[in-house]
Amino acid sequence: MVKSIKCAHLTRNYRFWGSQMASSKIVLVIDLNDSTEYQRLLEGKPQTCGMRSGRVYLAPGQFCGQHSTENHEETLVFLAGQGELIIGGNDSFAVGQGKISYIPPNTVHDVKNTGVGPLIYVYCVAPVHGSGK
Repeated sequence: MVKSIKCAHLTRNYRFWGSQMASSKIVLVIDLNDSTEYQRLLEGKPQTCGMRSGRVYLAPGQFCGQHSTENHEETLVFLAGQGELIIGGNDSFAVGQGKISYIPPNTVHDVKNTGVGPLIYVYCVAPVHGSGK
């Protein structure tokens, strides 16, 4: 059975197996909004098996803020704009609409909007197998 639950800015479809709902058996469909505010998409356990994600909107010249993936791996999917992925403060890569980037565990990184319009992307972070978090 599939149930649809509507919230203010997202729709979630939950698949129930018998009378129990297990996080590894949930199917979610979430609408992205058009806001300039951060949008949390997946919150991690128990909603998922550990994956978290969100939609990020950076205005021209804005940074997301330097941080580390720690014991997680991260994927960035760029939906609009142009920017720069800065790794460890030394290396940088051009990113933007139509590109995807993978950031391995224990990597310090930042994203900067280098374009004239907004840089919009979705990040997905997941714990590395065996990390226990």
